[in-house]
Amino acid sequence: MTATAPITQDVHTIPRKLPDGPQNLIGMTRDQMRDALIAAGTAEKQAKMRVNQLWQWLYHWGVRDFALMTNLAKDYRAMLADTFVIELPEVVTRQVSTDGTRKYLVRIAGGHEVEVVYIPESDRGTLCISSQVGCTLTCSFCHTGTQKLVRNLTPAEIVGQILVARDDLGEWPEPGQGTGDNGPRMLSNIVLMGMGEPLYNFENVRDAMKIAMDGEGIALSRRRITLSTSGVVPEIARTAQEIGCQLAVSFHATTDEVRDTLVPINKKWNIEALLDALRVYPKVSNSERITFEYVMLDGVNDSDEDAHRLVKLIEGIPAKINLIPFNEWPGAPYKRSSGNRIHAFADIIYKAGYASPVRKPRGEDIMAACGQLKSETERARKSRKQIEADAGL
Repeated sequence: MTATAPITQDVHTIPRKLPDGPQNLIGMTRDQMRDALIAAGTAEKQAKMRVNQLWQWLYHWGVRDFALMTNLAKDYRAMLADTFVIELPEVVTRQVSTDGTRKYLVRIAGGHEVEVVYIPESDRGTLCISSQVGCTLTCSFCHTGTQKLVRNLTPAEIVGQILVARDDLGEWPEPGQGTGDNGPRMLSNIVLMGMGEPLYNFENVRDAMKIAMDGEGIALSRRRITLSTSGVVPEIARTAQEIGCQLAVSFHATTDEVRDTLVPINKKWNIEALLDALRVYPKVSNSERITFEYVMLDGVNDSDEDAHRLVKLIEGIPAKINLIPFNEWPGAPYKRSSGNRIHAFADIIYKAGYASPVRKPRGEDIMAACGQLKSETERARKSRKQIEADAGL
């Protein structure tokens, strides 16, 4: 079987720093960290052990200072401090919603900024992270999609969002506490549903998620990580094979005509091609079921006929239908479906044998709800710039 070329975009990914300068240990795979330590003078026979030690300090204990890594000799810690850095995205602003949702605006290399959202629930804490600066998909109902794509995030910038949130939540374990479900878990789940299309940044997302799933660090199981795609069909099989996490699909329509407008990537990979790829995914990844995300738009995709068509389309796919009341934003071309219409739609799906939860909008007061990321911040900045321009500043 011949390997297929990765799906790419004409975007720029900031490379890791060159070996002659400080390298960021965050975001390195175990093999990359081993190679970097050997290049810095670590004996090959000791490199694996050193990687294990550093990995636990960085990802289990959340330590940011080499001097605190007390099971390493002082001279070795000094070498690490001279050769490497431990860098996370910089938190620019932190907002907390009345419902407890937290939204972080974080700054990364090049001065670019992305948003990260933490959503607390009674049985879990979910972190919504971004994979790109901006987005190229231009989904017509999504405010985040109105921003142009700037570049892909690196593994360090992706996994760094998780570390920033854990810092703020104060959930790094105390001595004697275990990893994974045995440790503190305010942040128990990750969803790649922030800015960008994760499958257009596949390798970096894969490496970051492998770090998140590593049992000696953050230790989240693959079943606690959900990757959301709008339908980059050729990369869906790679996701099953190389990541194996749960999959969610931004579906949103039951005909190609409507989906071409709502999710323009459908013009490249239509509903039939997407569903063919999804039918294989649970078997390859050992995933229990696929989540179909369906935003409810008044008079566009919310009829009883749409509901019956949706049930017919996904027949044979282990699935859950996540109904999302549209989060309206200034100038949006759509309106949210009424509560009665949403529940009638959900009832048809439920009676067909599928779970059909209606997502409760979270963080709307801080523009942290689905499809709203970054836009409020950008608009505020443009307003300030306009004020300064008008004042001749």
